[in-house]
Amino acid sequence: MNNIEMARSYLRQAEERIKHAEEAFKGGNYAFTIRQSQEAVELALKGALRLMVIEPPKWHDVGPVIKRHRNLFPEWFRVRIDEIASISRRLRREGEPSMYGDEETGTPPDQLYSLVDAEEAVLQQKLFWSYA
Repeated sequence: MNNIEMARSYLRQAEERIKHAEEAFKGGNYAFTIRQSQEAVELALKGALRLMVIEPPKWHDVGPVIKRHRNLFPEWFRVRIDEIASISRRLRREGEPSMYGDEETGTPPDQLYSLVDAEEAVLQQKLFWSYA
């Protein structure tokens, strides 16, 4: 499989995560909304790296890698890289707690997140897609 096929697959997977995030939001599953929003942004950015023939790292927030290689991207994308990287970083911070909860305090994900948190994640995801 080549980089273009992988990038397309990542983007298809990102679109699927967006659908699941919307369903979870409507159903009141706010932790899952946040998790799926984070994964959608991560997959899209890893797809962008693949298109530029850059092997994506195995960690979740690839914003620093995108920034490091900003000159390889087209101008329309390059001018938004700082904003895109910021969204990736913010969503990444919530990715693990939205799945596992806060293990230090024993708080499950469903008790960590509210409608306000899910709205913010959806807003960040939509903002990301408006840039991409």
